[in-house]
Amino acid sequence: MSVEIERKYLVTGDEFKSLAHKATRITQGYLNSDKSRTVRVRIMGDEGFLTIKGISNAAGLSRFEWEKPISLAEAKQLLALCEPGMIDKTRYLVEFEKQVFEVDEFYGENQGLIVAELELKSEQQTVNLPHWIASEVTGDAKYYNSSLMKLPYSQW
Repeated sequence: MSVEIERKYLVTGDEFKSLAHKATRITQGYLNSDKSRTVRVRIMGDEGFLTIKGISNAAGLSRFEWEKPISLAEAKQLLALCEPGMIDKTRYLVEFEKQVFEVDEFYGENQGLIVAELELKSEQQTVNLPHWIASEVTGDAKYYNSSLMKLPYSQW
């Protein structure tokens, strides 16, 4: 069993783009968006993935995650079966003080939202934040992609 431990932050401005060493377009949908378990289909660049995530712990930091690569053709077929509300974003990888932030700039109905995620080795890991981080939103379910597809940022 794999456990994902991460913190989420809101991002201000777009300075992070000039610091990014990689940018990849992502389209994703959900076959199941129940809060106790999500089943996500993702196309990341020219690769497909199927991911299952469990419910987050009380702090919102950790949860079960299982992910497997699938073919691009399979991912496209599964996206057609997903619940309404696709997520469209670009993910930028930005290194800061030996940490890699995954910064997601959202499009469509989530335009204007920029969220950074930082995967951790433990919940107690010390985190150093760049100045373009605004505030922490770890554990706030409205920032989960599975929530954004149901209630997009533009409707808040």
